[in-house]
Amino acid sequence: MRHRIVQITACAAVVAGCGLGSGSTVPFQVGPGSIQHNPALAGVAITVGSKEYTEQVIMGYILEFTLAAAGAQVRDLTGIVGSRSTREAQLRGQVDVAYEFTGNAWINYLGHEKPIPDSRLQYEAVRDEDLARNDMVWLAPGPMDDTYALAASREVVERTGVRTLSQYAELVRTDPAAARTCVDTEFRARQDGYPGMAAAYGFDPARAQTPVLQVGIIYQATADAGQCDFGEVFTTDGRIAALDLVVLIDDKQFFAHYNPSVTMKREFFEAHPQIAEVTAPVTAALTNEVIMELNRQVDVEGRDPAAVARDWLVSEGFITEK
Repeated sequence: MRHRIVQITACAAVVAGCGLGSGSTVPFQVGPGSIQHNPALAGVAITVGSKEYTEQVIMGYILEFTLAAAGAQVRDLTGIVGSRSTREAQLRGQVDVAYEFTGNAWINYLGHEKPIPDSRLQYEAVRDEDLARNDMVWLAPGPMDDTYALAASREVVERTGVRTLSQYAELVRTDPAAARTCVDTEFRARQDGYPGMAAAYGFDPARAQTPVLQVGIIYQATADAGQCDFGEVFTTDGRIAALDLVVLIDDKQFFAHYNPSVTMKREFFEAHPQIAEVTAPVTAALTNEVIMELNRQVDVEGRDPAAVARDWLVSEGFITEK
């Protein structure tokens, strides 16, 4: 959904304009673990895609190594810039499978303005509507929930007393200079971002001071509390804990649930239904705690996302190294 930037491995423009190819080879060779060789997937060519931000690239590699351990011939198209480009690549058949988030599809692909508060109902609504409208299949979702949030340093929280978004809204109404909020361009414009949040919490977004920064800079700027008092964050980002940021409580439950699901076109799923069985245990293991740690290893320690994905799968016994 979002834009924590890592090295881009695919094209840096929209799909229609850059001519995505068939991808590259998977960066590491892996073997079966609890994910066993599946004869029905042996030698099947599968192109795995992802968006370009850290978490999505890690999850793309997790999916690649999972399918490779089952025997598929996997091609790597991780790092496509932007949600729309990645989605278009799937619709055009340039990407066979990818992890997508329920809330992102509900609002940005299917065009709904309001999320469904119950995460299971949100998944079922996306699954049913996307299949009916676009022939997209959504497999069972994982427990992680990577949604938008606002955060602040502990010093700012203690100074302002703001711990919930309702309290933040009141601060914007009464003392907007004390509520400078760093955002990225997309969050500032999206209906599941700042404008929608402002409407839900009853304040005028034009009153707020919202400096626009790159997402990767916002975390440190928020922790420093100089350029901004509050900042846009994503709830599974490892930098929240590393920088000791406090996430404001979404007390009106505005922000959508973003649970991950392996997605693919109906025709591809019907040809290879075994993908559901192979990927299910891995998706089920993707908790917020797990993905925050994997994100931290990339964004804080500077590790290669492919190595982080492989090492986690090996540590969980899903695959083995070759």
